[in-house]
Amino acid sequence: MSFKIPFLPEQASSFARDSDHLTFYLVAMGTFFTVLIAVMVLGFVVRYRRTHPDQIGGSFDGSTLLEVTWTIIPLLIVLFTFVWGAKVYFKIYRPPADAAEYFVTGKQWMWKIQHPTGQREINSLHVPIGQPVKLTMTSEDVLHSFFVPAFRTKLDVVPGRYTTMWFTPTKLGRFHLFCAEFCGAEHSHMIGWVQVLPADEYQNWLAEVAVPALPAPAGESGEQLFARLACSTCHRDEASVIGPSLRGVYGHEVELSTGEKVVVDDNYIRESLLEPTAKVVAGYQPVMPSFKGQVSEDDIRALINYIKGLAGGAAAATGAEAEGVVR
Repeated sequence: MSFKIPFLPEQASSFARDSDHLTFYLVAMGTFFTVLIAVMVLGFVVRYRRTHPDQIGGSFDGSTLLEVTWTIIPLLIVLFTFVWGAKVYFKIYRPPADAAEYFVTGKQWMWKIQHPTGQREINSLHVPIGQPVKLTMTSEDVLHSFFVPAFRTKLDVVPGRYTTMWFTPTKLGRFHLFCAEFCGAEHSHMIGWVQVLPADEYQNWLAEVAVPALPAPAGESGEQLFARLACSTCHRDEASVIGPSLRGVYGHEVELSTGEKVVVDDNYIRESLLEPTAKVVAGYQPVMPSFKGQVSEDDIRALINYIKGLAGGAAAATGAEAEGVVR
């Protein structure tokens, strides 16, 4: 009976091999120079040791060639490492445009996941092989970290904001999902599985899992929430003296009262709902009330998708499609 301890988890995503190659390179470089320095230290200790108590060491005036050599070689190595690392970094943290967007909420001590078509899971994620998957993540309480070792992808899940990560699964099977940030007494139980299925089996799985019909108000659409929270009182189609119009604003820059310009994205809308005085649009007073404690993460997601749908054209179609998911 053989017992094997793998050096690394299996490679199951499109950039796992790139990550491993960079890791092996860094380990090899570190090992090489550690051994080289240790050997040179020992060699100098033996070669230049004092042979009798009255011996006086010789002098060394320096060498321009030596100085240039040990400056240029490390510089080239560092620049090569930087370029390689940056290339892998951008590949890992820039999701492609055709990635299917899943929503992940971390909560002590579980992962709540919603599919693009509305199906929901806890501590489990089913995805089709070969399909780029984008995870938009937030936390309801403390800092968590979404980590799938086989995909070589890990990112903090932060309360109060959205973070995004992505992967393209390349191997069928079940792969461990961990929380890699200590988040409380039951942190070690915050684990799960990512199940990679063939495309047809994934569609069959979606068909078998019902989209939850949530009771009101949790099941309200973004448009209904927008009306119930009286957002339309200030944010009408046309800008009012109280609040700016939200039509067509998503994805565009707005100028703040501080003179700074920010892009209206998911994080901006979320912050505006919970901390409305943090970033006030120029020309308006900080009179918007906070909805902290009044809206859930699902409500915030629904409102964001509704505001996306106010953009018109392709963005409206995307928002309307996502809106149907949240209902």
